[in-house]
Amino acid sequence: MKTTIPQAFTEAVRRDPAAPLLTWYDDATGDRTELSGATLDNWVSKTANLLVDGVGLGHGDAVALLLPPHWQTAALLLGVSAAGLAVDLGGDPQPVEALFTTPELVDRAASWTSLDRWATGLLPLAMPLRTPPPGYADYVTEVRNHGDHFRGAPVAPADRALAGPVELSHHEVIGMAADRAAELGITSGDRVLIDVTLYPDPADWLLAPLVADASIVLCANLDASKAGARAATEKVTVTLA
Repeated sequence: MKTTIPQAFTEAVRRDPAAPLLTWYDDATGDRTELSGATLDNWVSKTANLLVDGVGLGHGDAVALLLPPHWQTAALLLGVSAAGLAVDLGGDPQPVEALFTTPELVDRAASWTSLDRWATGLLPLAMPLRTPPPGYADYVTEVRNHGDHFRGAPVAPADRALAGPVELSHHEVIGMAADRAAELGITSGDRVLIDVTLYPDPADWLLAPLVADASIVLCANLDASKAGARAATEKVTVTLA
């Protein structure tokens, strides 16, 4: 039985590291990025190493993610969790140990108190920003300097997974994700196409499929005329659009 976010992700990768685990489409830019379990695990490990070895964050520290649904957001959320840190998904501003956002959201991020700040453009091919906002490091550039494997302390079910106005443990988050997967009709082996405009909560577009042993086709700015062909091409079994 899965009891933590890192455990759910590790099991998803272990099933078939070479199989697509998360595929990203943005119909406004034409971007398509396919990440196997092994590739996403590489980003997750690098992110955890950036936060622990690069910054020195410790078990239970809070990291804010002021980001829209995206494959990099998935890597960050999973990386923060793997590092034993708590994710704040951008509710009411509060002090956190680190913060990630986009250049478009730096004005909103200004109300958050954090010493370490990164920005990402969420660009095709994981391109870095030409010029990060003042006071921010570029996530894509910095994370690539860190190791491909994370060997930090294990995360316990009772550890804090979500920070913010409502704090939840890993055990609680996994339970809620399993319930949500059942509500959405996601089961083991499914490949789930998700319109992130309709399902912007990571509990829906990331955690529920992971806990249910499903893979994800994540779509931003979904062109409805392409949805049917995409579902066929990607061998989708559940459509949330």
